[in-house]
Amino acid sequence: MTHVDVVSDILKAAMQAFPSSEFLQSLAHQYLVRGWLSKKQLEGLFDKAKKAEGMPEAKLATLEAQIKKMPTKTRSVKPEVTAPEVKDERPGELIAAILAKYPQHKRVLFLQSKWVGNQALTPAEIVEIEKFFKLLA
Repeated sequence: MTHVDVVSDILKAAMQAFPSSEFLQSLAHQYLVRGWLSKKQLEGLFDKAKKAEGMPEAKLATLEAQIKKMPTKTRSVKPEVTAPEVKDERPGELIAAILAKYPQHKRVLFLQSKWVGNQALTPAEIVEIEKFFKLLA
């Protein structure tokens, strides 16, 4: 069984049709050295070969099928840049007010350590801080 090298055949026919094309000479050299061409290179060869007269339609169709079978590399979409969240300062102020009056309050000290460490306070914890503050007043 013989292997038909469509790319090589099209390269030879295109080089005969356009003997002074540096692009085709470059493709031929790369194909000889590496034994393959990238999808973009094959697309360029296909476009150039379509312009040549007397190019066999069957070989062009085979090359086009090979190009379509190759994977297309796409770049992922860059994520949107969002503005940093503005930290609500009210819980920090309430914690400071509570600790000013009761500096040894263990639960408020724990919540302060979370606040200072930039850990998010849950809504339940914020309600708890507000409750402690109301008890002081």
